Amino acid sequence: MKNWKLIVAATVLILIIASILFINKKKMSAANVGGIKDVYYVKVEKAAVKELSESFSLVGTITANNDVNIISETAGRVTSVFAKVGAYKQAGSVLFQVDDELKKAALMSAEANYEKAKKDYERFQQLYKEKSASDSQLDQVKLAYSLAEAQYIVAKRQFNDTQIKTPISGYITARYVDVGSMVQGAPQATVVANVVDISKLKVKINVAEKDVFLLKVNDPVSVTVDVYPGKVFNGKIESISYKSDEIHTYPVEISLFNESKTPLKAGMFARVEFTSLKERRSIVIPREALLGSVKQAQIFVVENGIAKLKNIVVGREAGTSIEVLQGLSVGEEIVVNGQNNIVENTPVTVIK
Repeated sequence: MKNWKLIVAATVLILIIASILFINKKKMSAANVGGIKDVYYVKVEKAAVKELSESFSLVGTITANNDVNIISETAGRVTSVFAKVGAYKQAGSVLFQVDDELKKAALMSAEANYEKAKKDYERFQQLYKEKSASDSQLDQVKLAYSLAEAQYIVAKRQFNDTQIKTPISGYITARYVDVGSMVQGAPQATVVANVVDISKLKVKINVAEKDVFLLKVNDPVSVTVDVYPGKVFNGKIESISYKSDEIHTYPVEISLFNESKTPLKAGMFARVEFTSLKERRSIVIPREALLGSVKQAQIFVVENGIAKLKNIVVGREAGTSIEVLQGLSVGEEIVVNGQNNIVENTPVTVIK
């Protein structure tokens, strides 16, 4: 009898426990169907209007004011070299000597013919005045004199071309031939060296179409390089292209003088700061609030405790902030921290 009562009691207890578990399961399912989600904590800032300066900076490459490949204008064998890489040479300095033996002989012959033709012409001029020479005789002598003069000029030029000179003052950055090397003249002239003039430098940059109309030739700019932290070089806009490149940016050249105490080299990267006096009032938000790229910018705003995703159009960057041109109103709460953990319509709790 007692065993029967124990069996009944155990059965009733099992049924009660099963009923409780079933009811709890239904409640949990109902809760899940109701869409209850975890709450995420985010930090926000209100969109505000600020004075935004029409300034921006771009990175470009420093180039030499003049960068010249020196070529040979005559054919022959190099007999002497006066070009050491890294050396500074004045314009007109001889860098290479090409074998000039034949050119020298040709020059001497042309010079002798020229001197003879000149004397003949002078003599016949006197004879003509004395009516001892005819018009045709004088014309023939004059023609011979002109031809001899032309041949002499050509021979002299060919002889001078055996000395390969630099047309600019600058540093030798490369030498491509040595003593014994054979060089060619035009039309397949041999490049023998490279010389750069870095007393004045250029910074070449590409400016977006939305910014290029803010610039004018001779506008002052500030230039900085990583090798001289804190040092600002003064430059000016040298030229602005009227034609864009393939990616719709406009080539702009900045000129600046190379200072001896803080010398710059061609090929260095430089940051150019463009600043104008114009300022405008714009909505500005922290750059860290952006999701994705600036071309497809999105942000989260908080509305009644719910995160809402917004598409915006951004403009100029100003330090750690960025201008918003469309898609955001003053006073809206922008998520600046925690936005990577939420999605559209996520309940959020704002923390200070």
